[in-house]
Amino acid sequence: MGNLADEAGTDVEIYRRARTPGSVHIVSRSDAPEELLALLDSAGLERHTEETAGPVYVWHETPDGLSEKAQKQLATRAMLPLLIADYKVNIDPDVYDVTAWGQAMAAHRAQQAKTTGAQAPAAAPPASPGSPSRSR
Repeated sequence: MGNLADEAGTDVEIYRRARTPGSVHIVSRSDAPEELLALLDSAGLERHTEETAGPVYVWHETPDGLSEKAQKQLATRAMLPLLIADYKVNIDPDVYDVTAWGQAMAAHRAQQAKTTGAQAPAAAPPASPGSPSRSR
């Protein structure tokens, strides 16, 4: 096993490390596909890579200079695209921001409604007068 996500059997683990109290740490499984890493990148998280004689370690962190509240909000919002893409995500309750989650869900639902409304199929034509009606 290579890291916390590997050990937990998840795709992504989100938590605050004791050694790096200034940021939220996001670790993906060792064999994470580039698509997963790109989702984390696009959420505004900073990718870090450490090459060793053995494996290459890849993780993400919240950017420097964010308040603790902003870090929690960013980490929480980053979960939604991962879950939509069917990745297994675990977030430490101390990092989770319920308000940010609600806002991310509301924005997603609004976008879905806009997309669905724009692509809604035309209504079915009314039955012709000679068509039999179905009654039970």
